[in-house]
Amino acid sequence: MSDRGPVPASTPGDPIAAPGYAAAVDRIMSLADFERGTHSPGHATFHLERMTRLMDRLGDPHLATPTVHVAGTKGKGSTAAMISSILAAQGYTVGLYTSPSLHSVVERIRVGLEPVGRQDFAGLVDQVWPASLWVEEHGGHGAVMFFEFVTAMAFLHFKQIGAGFQVIEVGLGGRLDATNVVSPEVCVITPIMLDHVSVLGDTLELIAGEKAGIIKGRAPVIVAPQPPEALDVFARVCAERQAPLILIGKDVEWGKKHSDTTGQSFEVIGSAGAYGLWTPLLGDYQQENAATAIAAIESLIDRGVAVSRESIVKGVARVEWPGRLQVLSGRGKQVVVDGAHNPDSVRRLAEAVRQYFEFDRVLLLFGATRGHSAEGMLAQIASLDPVVFPVRSRHPKSGPADVIAADARERGLAVSSGPEEVGAATRRALEMAGERDLVLGTGSLSVAAEVIEEMQGMSPEIYPNIKMPSSRSA
Repeated sequence: MSDRGPVPASTPGDPIAAPGYAAAVDRIMSLADFERGTHSPGHATFHLERMTRLMDRLGDPHLATPTVHVAGTKGKGSTAAMISSILAAQGYTVGLYTSPSLHSVVERIRVGLEPVGRQDFAGLVDQVWPASLWVEEHGGHGAVMFFEFVTAMAFLHFKQIGAGFQVIEVGLGGRLDATNVVSPEVCVITPIMLDHVSVLGDTLELIAGEKAGIIKGRAPVIVAPQPPEALDVFARVCAERQAPLILIGKDVEWGKKHSDTTGQSFEVIGSAGAYGLWTPLLGDYQQENAATAIAAIESLIDRGVAVSRESIVKGVARVEWPGRLQVLSGRGKQVVVDGAHNPDSVRRLAEAVRQYFEFDRVLLLFGATRGHSAEGMLAQIASLDPVVFPVRSRHPKSGPADVIAADARERGLAVSSGPEEVGAATRRALEMAGERDLVLGTGSLSVAAEVIEEMQGMSPEIYPNIKMPSSRSA
């Protein structure tokens, strides 16, 4: 259950005055939260029936807007952002729902790439709250969870603004995810790997089976490059549900042209021919994400949606997705952050760092959340021979810094003693860094976010009633 205080007293159907933003956030943070709760619910706690009852109570807003549904382990946020940016470049009003947020909970609900305003967010909490209380009392499946509640807010907002499309990123898995009440025009599955094994299963086949739960009858399915055992599952489920299967790397291809620290140019060859593209997003894997996004757009075009080639090019060029191989300027030092949080993503990050940057040494601000392999990530980043600054972010599931330090030393890496708090460790790394050194923050999206906040002087959004972990492993 939640680490917050009790839910504000109310009765189903009672009018509730619209709370201010802080009160609204405090209210929804009182709900059980798989992402942040230090005692996470098991898989059996998830019920599409509960989400279905909530949607029914709100007038089924999830069915009001044509949907692109995006699942996967890696790259789903970037891919969803590209799809949204392309549709917005065409002139559509596009709702974009992603998780987790980087700096503020409002970032989960966007129009185009712009987060919903705080006043609108508070108003949505006010609208959904009575329905959630009714579901808790009468729905038969317990209280609505945080992710379910915010998902309902997104669907309701996109309906109310008359969005032409909604691009919906799956939170966890697919089959039982709260977003899986939609009836999509197109489904997208980005690369998968072993992740959240305690919830989704400990083999790629099991995880692929959960992700394949978003596949609906006859809706095209765009599948990014996958391990063979995962691809076999997706192909079988598509055949069973008569869903056309489009394979990235086979039906849609891409090729790199040029890259530097400002962006990269490349070509994607889709069903309608070749697109010459540039994007500010760094990393070769963003070319793969762009190919996946364009395949989804072409599938929409095949279903009668008007999107020009010019809008595809503009959308890829205009996309913004912070915290992913992001270069931060200021203080006269090279600083890069990336939200990589599993070994394969960190491996690709290390490759990209060597590709894009020149440096004498890497000063690594590294912290991981529990349930993710800090040891495995350090094994992948060790090729950069970094000086490790073990940190612990504000995220309630952040792992202990002393364990990271011990793992780094076991690998023969230099470890800097100093503050565990990300902002303070960032300042210390900047003090130690020479002109040709690179400061790199990674291991979790929360570490990347806190480095950005320190570098850009941003005030963090604090949730004071969430129980924080102890500072040491004990």
